[in-house]
Amino acid sequence: MAVATHPLWQPFAVGSNAARQSQRVAFRQVDPGPLQTYDSRWPDAFARVRDLVVHALGPDHPVAHVGSTAVPGTVAKPVIDADLLVPDLLDERAWLPKLEAVGFRLVFRDAVAGDPHRQLTLGDPNANLHVWQPEAVEPQRHRLFVEWLRRHSEDRQAYADAKAKAVHAEAGVRYNDAKASVVYDIYERAFAADPHHAHDAHPRP
Repeated sequence: MAVATHPLWQPFAVGSNAARQSQRVAFRQVDPGPLQTYDSRWPDAFARVRDLVVHALGPDHPVAHVGSTAVPGTVAKPVIDADLLVPDLLDERAWLPKLEAVGFRLVFRDAVAGDPHRQLTLGDPNANLHVWQPEAVEPQRHRLFVEWLRRHSEDRQAYADAKAKAVHAEAGVRYNDAKASVVYDIYERAFAADPHHAHDAHPRP
């Protein structure tokens, strides 16, 4: 019998965040800072990021608030994560200089789930701007993850616990890699519950 797989599923990859460091082209303006409880000012901080993008590129480029700062009631490092879709990611001349002109800095050129990705940072507010092609898988996964956590308090707590443990991970293990197993398991539950797509269990190694 064939195993059903959700279209947004990605295999569990050990150490992927550490591996991507070879794709770094610069460093962020402001360090992420420690974990903290949810701050009601984070939606306004995202709005400032979105307004800068709109000022730079115009209103026709979708920008979404993703990551933990988009989930009321969870803990997070005080860094706004946002996904931006551009028509042609590889044509950097069409969008990158305009974003740099309003304060963003390119820090990564890499690929995620096979899709090209660019990560920019901002100093005020402290933010990560992830730039993708319109058809990219990862921003769809980000939206699903945020929506799931907003509705499921038990997984918000599981994710918070994983973050607290990740802060104290053994030397050489990066923060995102230390919490990756819990993130994968949360996605598995979200995929299995999706009424629009079948998904059988895909246990991680």
